[in-house]
Amino acid sequence: MLQKVENYDLEELVNFVYSIYRHTEGKYPFLEWVENKPDKNDYEKFRDIYKNFLRKRIEEEFDEFYLWKNEKIISTFALVYEFKNKNIEWIPPFLAKKNSGFIEFFIVSPEYQGKGYGKIMLNKAIERLNELGKDKYVVTSSKIDAYSFYKKFGFKDFCTYKQFLIMKYGND
Repeated sequence: MLQKVENYDLEELVNFVYSIYRHTEGKYPFLEWVENKPDKNDYEKFRDIYKNFLRKRIEEEFDEFYLWKNEKIISTFALVYEFKNKNIEWIPPFLAKKNSGFIEFFIVSPEYQGKGYGKIMLNKAIERLNELGKDKYVVTSSKIDAYSFYKKFGFKDFCTYKQFLIMKYGND
């Protein structure tokens, strides 16, 4: 069931993200701050690197966090739209303003990809940002599968910032 999350199991989330890391052959999450990224089969090193980073993101950066879970996590996304006292490295300063909203941490479990869950989650994120009156953005890379997914659903290349590609939804 899709729900907004207030309490979360950090270990379960790290395991979920690690499954994506393995599935993408270490391409996602980017781990751009890590000089020597862990091997895709080295869970302990991944966990050591990612756990505190994820905790910080959830507690200090995400304004809303959503989870779709049955017995295990199917999909996640977060929204970032309040930028005061936040310095999120991959969001360009000129977009850290009151009318910008970012869809972040958008992940669908490999076993559920291609079955409509991503579409439902993305539509929910877009709908929520519409309610808030925000322009909708994602931060990604053209080198991962998510890029073509976002394009399919109406996101267009907007700008590059550092090593990231910023995409904007719609024609606004």
